[in-house]
Amino acid sequence: MTETSVTVWNEYVHERESDIVADVYPDGIHETLATALERRGFETRTATLEEPEHGLPPAVLDETDVLTWWGHAAHDEVADEVVERVTSHVLDGMGLVVLHSGHFSKVFRSLMGTTCRLKWREAAERERLWVVEPSHPVAAGIDECIELEEAEMYGERFDVPQPETLVFNSWFEGGEVFRSGCCYRRGNGKVFYFRPGHETYPVYHDEEIQRVIANAVEWAAPVDDMASSTGGNTDPREQIETDDDRTVH
Repeated sequence: MTETSVTVWNEYVHERESDIVADVYPDGIHETLATALERRGFETRTATLEEPEHGLPPAVLDETDVLTWWGHAAHDEVADEVVERVTSHVLDGMGLVVLHSGHFSKVFRSLMGTTCRLKWREAAERERLWVVEPSHPVAAGIDECIELEEAEMYGERFDVPQPETLVFNSWFEGGEVFRSGCCYRRGNGKVFYFRPGHETYPVYHDEEIQRVIANAVEWAAPVDDMASSTGGNTDPREQIETDDDRTVH
């Protein structure tokens, strides 16, 4: 079995415009995540908004098993052509791990078919992520909960389809709760949404958060022997006894 190939996509806007964010992620969120995944045995590359085709030309996506996506300030700057390309690859089997404010990305909204809106608040409050499906692969190696001392609050209602599996549910110091670890299948591809990751807090340096993301990448990776699911007009496997010739095709 070959190494899982991961492309770590990040807008890379806040880190270059805000000293506060640059202090937390001096090389960018993408480099922090890529390094964490490499340490866990994944083959990684990074891509950012400013690159030609946002770093996601067909050749890159063709070689990508799982794409991780972090965006916030520049969702509307992502070209529709690239969005269509990414969603097409997901439907064909590429995994997608959407992080934090990536919930409002064109890619995620396209795959969900909903607004993906939610409540939010920046107050550096405590978050407790409860594991609600401990047997799920994304929760492997995680105890009952993950404690984050500083987090941006996301609150319900989160306008997404009912997840196939809800792995994490968050509680915040201010009293809100949030579905923070959601699994979906779209076509042949698997999609995982993971809430933590506000840019001004060192969330992606947390070992448990890194482990969840690595677990999600492993879960979302395509299966080597996935059966073909091509569509179109198909010859019968058995003999059909009919002389019907009605067709408009």
